[in-house]
Amino acid sequence: MPQIVETIVTTRAKSGEVHIAPLGLIQRDEHHWIIAPFTPSTTLENLQENPCAVANHVDDVRVYAGCLTGRKNWPLQRAEKIDGAVLNCAISHWELKVESIEQDDVRPRFICRPAYTAGHKPWGGFNRAQAAVLEAAVLVSRLKMLPKEKIESELEYLEIAISKTAGERELEAWSWLMKKVEDWRGEA
Repeated sequence: MPQIVETIVTTRAKSGEVHIAPLGLIQRDEHHWIIAPFTPSTTLENLQENPCAVANHVDDVRVYAGCLTGRKNWPLQRAEKIDGAVLNCAISHWELKVESIEQDDVRPRFICRPAYTAGHKPWGGFNRAQAAVLEAAVLVSRLKMLPKEKIESELEYLEIAISKTAGERELEAWSWLMKKVEDWRGEA
């Protein structure tokens, strides 16, 4: 299995509008990362129009939860070497240029090489609540794909870490995700 790094990917449309989305980047080799957005998606459209992206590494898990719950208004700054945007809250980022595309009807794979990397502040690692929010965000992104029983049992387990180790940011992010889950439960 390849390594997958959970990031917040920013892409820019030709119009200049920036799209922010949580995505797992797949490591191809020592020098290449794969962005595999679903069809259809704004990330896919933007990569086709403007073949570059920024992988933002953040320790504020509200960004992940926010992207899945309609909260995408995060402060940005221009990227250094590509036509892209960096989240102000990023602890580090990679500016990626697309070198090739492997076509696929469901998830095309954009093979990227870092054009520039930067660290902005030290990273202290994730606590259990932050990791739980990340896992819950993945579940929320797949509410229509996974069996209900799997989602419910995993959320029950993740809630243990939230109750034991969450700070204010994690509790806020968790509440946003759980509202999305409650809405989904009402539809099911």
